[in-house]
Amino acid sequence: MSNELTVKKENVLSVIDEKGIGEVIKPLVREIHLFDTYIAGTSYLKDKEPLKRIQVGDRLTLKREDNPYDDKAIVVLDSQNSKLGYVPEKDNVVFSRLMDAGKLLTARVLTVKNQEYFTKISMAIFLIDY
Repeated sequence: MSNELTVKKENVLSVIDEKGIGEVIKPLVREIHLFDTYIAGTSYLKDKEPLKRIQVGDRLTLKREDNPYDDKAIVVLDSQNSKLGYVPEKDNVVFSRLMDAGKLLTARVLTVKNQEYFTKISMAIFLIDY
């Protein structure tokens, strides 16, 4: 009969095998907007090429860095893991504590303005919550 109700017995493992873990937890992931700031240190980069590629809406990776000048340093990387600069020192205290506690932070480019001697990139920082 075409109108029969079929009960399909699936368990979590079969769904993960079929769709992959990323697709299973994707609906549970939330980006919580924390703060808007800019990328510091763009004028000090040796390789300026990543700054030429960056566009509004690009996703950025935030990563803690062992830095002799700032023990709370957070480096900002583009999608190709090229260094763009840092979260400003004045803004990184809370973010570094969250990251040190195992929280995942990410960012997204809001604006890109090419100045005479540097590129000013504003970004939004997000906490990824599961």
